[in-house]
Amino acid sequence: MRVLIDRGSGCCNGVGRAISTAEDYLKEHGTLCSLGAIVHNDAEIRRLSALGLRTVGYGDLPSLRGSTVLIRAHGEPPSTYRLADEAGVELIDCTCPVVLALQRKIASKYRELAALGGTVVIFGKRGHAEVNGLVGQTDGRAVVVENMADLDDKLSSGVIGRTCPLALFSQTTKNPDEFAAIAERLRQSAGYQKVEVFDTICRHVSSRHKALREFAASCSVIIFVCGRESSNGRVLFELCRGVNPRSYKVESAEEIPAGIFHEDDTVGVCGATSTTRWQLEKVAGSVAGM
Repeated sequence: MRVLIDRGSGCCNGVGRAISTAEDYLKEHGTLCSLGAIVHNDAEIRRLSALGLRTVGYGDLPSLRGSTVLIRAHGEPPSTYRLADEAGVELIDCTCPVVLALQRKIASKYRELAALGGTVVIFGKRGHAEVNGLVGQTDGRAVVVENMADLDDKLSSGVIGRTCPLALFSQTTKNPDEFAAIAERLRQSAGYQKVEVFDTICRHVSSRHKALREFAASCSVIIFVCGRESSNGRVLFELCRGVNPRSYKVESAEEIPAGIFHEDDTVGVCGATSTTRWQLEKVAGSVAGM
């Protein structure tokens, strides 16, 4: 049995930057607070917690006066920065540069459309940290659509108007094919109204889709490693399973089902943009020893 680790898997640049920033600060100061989970990956959070990282919520900020709090790669809405300022909290802003650029683009387009009675539409997971930050750039007025059925419902109910200009953006980690289909449906439904489509999916993420399809197809079994809360992990795992039915999603090697391997299998180990390299290597080592 051969075991291969997908070369393209591992933390994306934004998440990796947030983690390394936290590690550097912890080495010098011993403790640091993260506003929300720094990464949707329980194993990595446990590792960082052992180094002194503490996860806090918005309600904790008033009690943290004089402390330093890290803003994770997902980004935050403007209200969070105001809250931190009022609480006397110093921020280390690790918002991913791709997400930060998207926030600014949405804020600019929202100001433009607001004067015309237009609407900003965001393709993303409602309640996701990144999406909350994006919606915050529009004073909470952007319309979030999660899938095609959700879009159709909002069109039929009038939540998304058919007689006003629209601008469509995407959460950076969404499926490019789904985004293209959403964009096409919106164009068809808008009639003569102007629809601007901004493909704001991270290039690292979009390139992963093609590469991961090829990797999944080249292996007889796929072990996909990611945290249960990873939105990107769910998308990429379904992509793998669509290509290779013998795909299994796990958080650790202990979750690999018994008896799934054959002697002549080529086992591919891959993961989400929130999966660290050390986790991939640990799982691969465990599989090789089975």
